[in-house]
Amino acid sequence: MDQTQPKNYLVESILVTIFCCLPFGIAGIVYASQVNSKYASGDYEGAKKSSEEAKKWMKWGLIAGIIVAVLYLLFVFALGGLAILGGDF
Repeated sequence: MDQTQPKNYLVESILVTIFCCLPFGIAGIVYASQVNSKYASGDYEGAKKSSEEAKKWMKWGLIAGIIVAVLYLLFVFALGGLAILGGDF
């Protein structure tokens, strides 16, 4: 059975928290911080589960950040297009 330490995704979760989505990033940080301590105490399955949860929250935060950024850019360009066409707000 493979007993290597699972990846903790702490750096990725911190970057998602700073740049993308605060709530999902914080959830990722919480789970990522559990990986090393669970592995050190011999709870390999718990460490693996925490790693999977950290990865899940990090990915959802990244996806949410990308969606918000795209919607923001669409909104800004739509307002710019209206301004060019002489539309009144």
